[in-house]
Amino acid sequence: MTNSDESSEKVHYICQTYVEKKPGCDGQGTLKIDKQFEYSTASEAQNRAEREAQSEECAGADAYMVSEDPNSGEVGSPSFIVRLGNVPEFDEF
Repeated sequence: MTNSDESSEKVHYICQTYVEKKPGCDGQGTLKIDKQFEYSTASEAQNRAEREAQSEECAGADAYMVSEDPNSGEVGSPSFIVRLGNVPEFDEF
């Protein structure tokens, strides 16, 4: 007997915030992941990203979704819902 829930992809909705790291010897500042929150809907993740991006400590925020294959544990590339403020380029993600 098979259970269709076991073979279906699981979707994760994430809000991820960034802070700016002080410049090093090369004078370049970098972004660092600060907080991550997981939600059950895209709108919840987007709303949190919008709130977090308004904080003085927050350099930027992403809300995105990823799909996970529960059989292999593999996670796909993020699909961005919203990107606010100073966020890393996608290839740096």
